[in-house]
Amino acid sequence: MNIRLARGTKRKLPQQAEDVVDMQQANLVNLPENYHIRLFTWPQLSYVAEDRKGRIVGYVLAKIDEESEDKSADVHGHINSISVMRSYRRLGLAKKLMLLSQEAMASVYKAKYVSLHVRETNQAAIGLYRDTLGFEVANTEKGYYADGENAYMMRLDFKNKF
Repeated sequence: MNIRLARGTKRKLPQQAEDVVDMQQANLVNLPENYHIRLFTWPQLSYVAEDRKGRIVGYVLAKIDEESEDKSADVHGHINSISVMRSYRRLGLAKKLMLLSQEAMASVYKAKYVSLHVRETNQAAIGLYRDTLGFEVANTEKGYYADGENAYMMRLDFKNKF
């Protein structure tokens, strides 16, 4: 198994955007939410896991959150999406992808923490985020998802981590 930075996230040439297409395909197979191509634009934060044949079997899509109007607010990262193909789960790939992205957030952008949203019913993901990676539920966002399901907004502070 190989884990590397995603290619083609900032480039404009179609032949260099192969990872973006494969990441979107993994997203469509595994998740009910679909993400716009503009979210694939933080090249130092997005990673892919490949099988022995070079096929993408997992990814993490992350960004630095620029939405705050409070200019004194801490720089922070946000995980837009993480997905691992079903036959490659329980191998530690999601944890490795998350840790690489978080380390890049802290070292490249000096992020102080990372946040993410997760469906209240996604117990496997909640277990990964809370029990394995140390995230905490910061709040619940009612009706966050298109189907009306609530989301936990989870947060992990980077203090003394990287």
